[in-house]
Order: sequence, then structure tokens, then C-alpha cells
Amino acid sequence: MKDLKGPVIFHGHSGNRIVGDRHEPRVGRHGNPVLLLHGGGQTRHAWGGAARRIADSGHAAFTVDQRGHGDSAWVDDMAYASDDYAADAVAVCREIGSEAGQPPVLVGASLGGISGMLAADLGGPDLLAGLVLVDITPHMDAEGVSKIQGFMAERMREGFATLEEAAGAIAAYLPNRPPPRSLEGLAKNLRQGADGRYRWHWDPAFIDGPRTINTGGGTVQQNLIRAARGLTIPVLLVRGQQSELVTEEAVQAFREMVPHADFVDVSGAGHMVAGDRNDVFNDAVLGFLDRLEGRA
Repeated sequence: MKDLKGPVIFHGHSGNRIVGDRHEPRVGRHGNPVLLLHGGGQTRHAWGGAARRIADSGHAAFTVDQRGHGDSAWVDDMAYASDDYAADAVAVCREIGSEAGQPPVLVGASLGGISGMLAADLGGPDLLAGLVLVDITPHMDAEGVSKIQGFMAERMREGFATLEEAAGAIAAYLPNRPPPRSLEGLAKNLRQGADGRYRWHWDPAFIDGPRTINTGGGTVQQNLIRAARGLTIPVLLVRGQQSELVTEEAVQAFREMVPHADFVDVSGAGHMVAGDRNDVFNDAVLGFLDRLEGRA
């Protein structure tokens, strides 16, 4: 039997080290492998529950820390623009596809979805077998983006004295989410410095450097629109019904750009769909994978 879970190292487009986890089915594989890309400020551990469900359904699942996040390298040139993440996604998808003998399905939340859309355009029609976009479209609510990045930036340098203090900050930001039963998961999204303080597990240059995720502005949006219009592979858009980032108008615009896309609107969920309603999110993704295989 193959290892059910194990670390794996990928290489981004500039040779940067990308750390991931491999989740193998307990019995034989079937269908396309699945690559899960987290949102900005998160790590690969955000996908723990989803990756296990996908592996249990028979697909090899890969979760990775995107550049500057988690255990992956902080790049020396501090290049954290959308194009950099897209080029990394192309490189990782090609590595997975080469090993598996077939292209992966990419599941991308927020930043991961931006990476996926742009990668599909950059890498060509054979790069992906399917694309799942989690609460992201080319049209993002500017106020919602500002709110999310404001929370990320508020304590990114000062950090927190304890895990409990960090948990309290998250609870204040997401008052409708039940508190975690333990702080073990939160600890994976923080790193403890030599001074003993806990800081988010990502490079501050991501939003406060010479080439940030905000670099490009309107050009990035136009590139996303072009990429969306060029999608011919199967697509699923999963939105949190209480999303701070994706409005109903943005969904309508996306469905006009990608008329063949499936759509699931998850009640009781905000931008962090997989965390807010993990059960419903997993069912939506597994249903999509089944349809790709002709099993549903």
C-alpha cells in the first residue's frame, strides 16, 4: 500500500521551493489527481479535511504552500504578484501531470483561484482537467478586498504574545464562526519567532513589498477576464452566500463569461467557504469530480 500522506517538494517557475503534502487513496487511484491551492495568508493545512475526503474518493490529492506562505520559500526578489503565483501553479501542475500521466483538477480558493484561472490561460488547454474556483471571480469587491488585507496587515509585524491572543483576533474578525475546539490548527498558520511572539506564516512582502499581490491592479482584472472567457475545461464556481468578496452581480458576470460553468451557492458561508461549511463544500467538489469521470 502506498503512503496515505507524505511530504513532497515542488519547484516554482523561478526555482523556488514549494512544499506540499500528498494524500493517497487507501485503495487504487482513479480519475485525475487534484491540486488544492489555498487563499492569501493561509497555508496548505487549510485543506486538511477536503484533501482527506478527495483521497478517500479515490483521487490523489496534493496540497501545497504557495510561494512565501507556510513552509515554502520566501523568494529573494520578493515577487508576489498574481503572475508569479500563476507561473508557479503552471510549474506545479506540470510536475503532477507528468507523474500521474494525466492533468490535475485545480481547486483554488481566493488567491489560489486567481492562480488557477491565470494558469489555465498561461499553461494552455492541456494543463488542467478541470477548475474549481472557491469564492473568487475576475470581479472582486474592492471594499471586501480592503477589509481582508487590512486584517492581514494589522498584526503582521507585531504578532501575538500567545496562540490564544491570535485566536481572539480571528474571532473578532469572524464573529459568526464557531471557535475552534483546539488551537492545533491555528498553530500551523503561525510561526514563533526568536522573541517568542507568534506571527502569520507568510512573508510580509506579500502585501507590503516591491511586487505585491496588488501589483497590476486593473491589468490583472483584464487578464482574469480574458482567462475566464478562454476556459473550455469543466469549471465549478463555489461561492459563500455571505461572501465579502464575490457579489451576486460578480457571479452573474462570471456565468456569462463561462456559460458552461457549474455553480454552487453555499448558505451560511462567507469568503472562507471551506472553513465555514466544510461538509457542503466537500460534497460540491466531490460531485464535480464524479461528473468529470462520468460517475454522476
